[in-house]
Amino acid sequence: MKLIDPFTVVLLAIIVLAAIVPAEGQVATGLGWAGTLGVGGLFFAHGAALSRESIVAGITHWRLHLLILAMTFGVCPLIVVPISWLAPAVIPPALATGFLYLGALPSAVTSSIAFTAVARGNVAAAVCAAAASNVFGLMATPFVFMLLAHSTDGGGVDVGHALIQISVQLLMPFAAGQLSRPVIGAFLDRHARAAGHYDKAVILLIVYTAFSQFVASGYWRQMSPAGIAIAFMLCIGVLALMMGLSVGLARLCGFDRADETALLFCGSKKSLASGLPMANVLFAGQAGLGLIILPIMIYNQTQIIVSAVIARLYAGSAPAETVAERAP
Repeated sequence: MKLIDPFTVVLLAIIVLAAIVPAEGQVATGLGWAGTLGVGGLFFAHGAALSRESIVAGITHWRLHLLILAMTFGVCPLIVVPISWLAPAVIPPALATGFLYLGALPSAVTSSIAFTAVARGNVAAAVCAAAASNVFGLMATPFVFMLLAHSTDGGGVDVGHALIQISVQLLMPFAAGQLSRPVIGAFLDRHARAAGHYDKAVILLIVYTAFSQFVASGYWRQMSPAGIAIAFMLCIGVLALMMGLSVGLARLCGFDRADETALLFCGSKKSLASGLPMANVLFAGQAGLGLIILPIMIYNQTQIIVSAVIARLYAGSAPAETVAERAP
């Protein structure tokens, strides 16, 4: 497992490109429309690719799944609320909004399952839990975020407009994808690698558009190097708390080592793939979008690096028979 994969390098290059050559005028408008269509296509593809059987298969382990959902949509939102109190004295309001949004996001799918497998954990449960988190997250994330925003400063989001946009751009394409799965599901399964490239392309487009808007607006002047360093430290702190609480809860509930790893990696992660498209909808047109998505990007790369190390440690302590027992 590489600590820094090629996509991370490309992502950083896109940010640098946006800082040097930001999209403006008609180009920015065109990229905005392309991003909207790309996000719709992304959630259509996710709906068509998601097997209903993969969700049903792991539902019997209800305690594990409930804990993962509780960590994702309950504990993490509570952890990030105090961060919003740092604005505007310590961090810009848009960055505080970004942390609230980070707390409301669903778990990452691919990396959660991958690191559970590397750690020789309960892969089948991880597949089910990560999928359920993302399906539930389509509905839960906007509501959890709005609840957090309402409890602080409102987050600058028009609730009614956001719900309409989420329904039209995310939920409807996802539902259409599910309905079309019997027709195109096999095709998507055969071309899963190409679908993965499409996901990454949409993310890169959103990142470039968001940071171009961020740079062109001049909003970046509100963020000092010290502020960026604070954002990094806050993300590391949130991740450490989430991982520590996940392990503690697993042991308190008497889970075995394999289930503990599933809770650790599924319960502490946040999805960049889901987070950026939804941010593009929820915060459309906001000059501070670059700052809002900054915590997601920092947290995502931090969780990959830390999880790679921890997964190897778990793998080194795993009984030899675990691999055969826990294979999906």
